Amino acid sequence: MEATQEDATRPKALCPEKLSPDGLGLLRKSIDVDERKGLTAEELIEIIPAYEALLVRSETKVTADLLAAAKRLKVVARAGVGVDNVDVPAATKLGIIVVNSPSGNIQAAAEHTVALLLSMARNIPDACASLKAAKWERSRLVGVEVKGKTLGIIGLGKVGLIVARMARGMGMQVAAADPYASPSVAEAANVNLVGSLGELLPVADFLTIHTPMLASTKGMLSHAEIGQMKKGSRILNVARGGIVDEVALLAALESGQISGAAIDVFTKEPPNKDPESAASKLIAHPKCVCTPHLGASTVEAQENVSIDVCEQVLQILAGELPRSAVNAPIILPADHKTLQPFVALVEKMGSLYTQHFTSPKEQSGRTTFDLTYEGEISMISSTKPLFAAFIKGLTSPISDAEGFNVNIVNAELVAKERGIFVNEQKSRDPSTQAYSSLITLVARPPSRAPSLNRVEQVSTADLNSRRAKEERHIISGYCSDRSPFISRIDRFSTSFKADGVLIICHNYDSPGKIGVVGGLLGKENVNINFMSVAPATYMNNEAHVPKMAQERLRTPSDASTPTESTEALMILGVDREVDDKVLKGLVEGGGVLSVSSVVL
Repeated sequence: MEATQEDATRPKALCPEKLSPDGLGLLRKSIDVDERKGLTAEELIEIIPAYEALLVRSETKVTADLLAAAKRLKVVARAGVGVDNVDVPAATKLGIIVVNSPSGNIQAAAEHTVALLLSMARNIPDACASLKAAKWERSRLVGVEVKGKTLGIIGLGKVGLIVARMARGMGMQVAAADPYASPSVAEAANVNLVGSLGELLPVADFLTIHTPMLASTKGMLSHAEIGQMKKGSRILNVARGGIVDEVALLAALESGQISGAAIDVFTKEPPNKDPESAASKLIAHPKCVCTPHLGASTVEAQENVSIDVCEQVLQILAGELPRSAVNAPIILPADHKTLQPFVALVEKMGSLYTQHFTSPKEQSGRTTFDLTYEGEISMISSTKPLFAAFIKGLTSPISDAEGFNVNIVNAELVAKERGIFVNEQKSRDPSTQAYSSLITLVARPPSRAPSLNRVEQVSTADLNSRRAKEERHIISGYCSDRSPFISRIDRFSTSFKADGVLIICHNYDSPGKIGVVGGLLGKENVNINFMSVAPATYMNNEAHVPKMAQERLRTPSDASTPTESTEALMILGVDREVDDKVLKGLVEGGGVLSVSSVVL
């Protein structure tokens, strides 16, 4: 069966590792998914340019070279918690969103920690192997109870907190070291939150680690730290390989400083097969219980993380906000739903400004902008998504041809590189009572320091030209039923849905103008879907602009300039893009002062 045009334009996702079919099934409803296991690094780089999404677990190394080759890539999804195998700074610079599943496997990791703790305390792996070898060594395999013992936890995050609650359920005392943990949360879980690692190590009978792998945590437990622990204590690591120094751990086991270790993660995975390596000796050591990175390996966890990251991939490819992006600001769930329609609105306002007010040939315009949020939207704690959407809308009409992706991840970097300055303001001005929320964009020339002791003589034409260049431009918008609407363009009051192909005509508001424009478009076989006439309602681009924005707009001549009530904008929604010939015909034959074609 031949592929349809819709199939040919569907986004593509690459999955080079095994993921739960539940999540991939969600993806396949709207995008194409290629499962290509066993690819080399070179093969990945060769094929990655064809994909918009990359889904990995822990084996695939998402390097800077791979990301640079991924010209269409919008998202890297890591089905798990850590992103050690992803070059996040390189992805950020390229505007590629990196998402993970921070909560999909926390229960599995916590349960595996407790399973290893009990296995180590009761010598279960050794006892199982002994019995299978037809031995009966009850006296050699005497273990210890955990009740009444102290469990030390490094990192009281989501996994650490669940482990703490499970340990308390077994009658253990729990102490934890975490500079960012909430004292009230620790108190509620009956955890003694200590001030430093140095306070925790001497009191722990069992020590478990639940921190990410960072420069500050690499080798966190080495010779000196293990030397501070009780003689005969035990260590667990179900977090990340390398946090515990494998050489130091092996030495402590052999010296008897610690009497047991339980390791699920290694510095190099799979571990080096060299029998003389520290990892190989740990695996072979009779006092070490080892598993091959099984912390998240439950049916439920694999389903959870797969569904979670696949849902996020679909959201990002649809232009929605990421909920678990590791290289983007965290958006509170309560704010997420409220922000989404306004993200679309602000992006369209930025695009409308660039297409309507700037020259396509010069690709130049204002570089200083005020964004004022009024009403309910001003209550949102983070406006980062709105800022990013504006930068994307502002630059996309120029940059899309270059394949450059602007989003919440790299918007600030893009703005800085292009010299774009955005002043974000929140206002409770009563002028917004007509709308529950209103966003106003003011584009203005950058502030310039006055020249000292300088006198110029300029002609009237030059003066008028300078004033024209310093003219402010204003666009206001609101949302209705979660759809974006434009309510103002400069002095003209309007209300139209910001969607599709638009023709915006600036003309004198005289009888017959609509018929002339409609007739000219009809001759070019351009159908008009809707039309809105916007009268010149505002005075000098100031009235009904939020007070904070008004201060930036006022000039000494504002008070005396009258409103041109005979001018109007005619906004027409049409069924296709029109060429310069049609636009020129509207100006020459339709009595239109100026015209622009906009695609939103």
